[in-house]
Amino acid sequence: MKGKMNIYYDEEGDYLEIFAGAPKENYGEDIAEDVTLFKDEKTDEVVGIGILNFKKRATSLHEILSNLPISIKIEPA
Repeated sequence: MKGKMNIYYDEEGDYLEIFAGAPKENYGEDIAEDVTLFKDEKTDEVVGIGILNFKKRATSLHEILSNLPISIKIEPA
């Protein structure tokens, strides 16, 4: 995932969503219970992730992201 990250968290629904780069047509692929990878419809590149029941699943974002089949590199803008 490359580009500016957009992070959205819905506390009431306990749903975390992270997307990178400009918005693109995408589809979701469930990779674990309550975890969905979003992929670009044209290239199949991972463009985002959605995590339902986020608070129940982990105590930190790092814990979840370290177990996913994607890498995220954080650099200064």
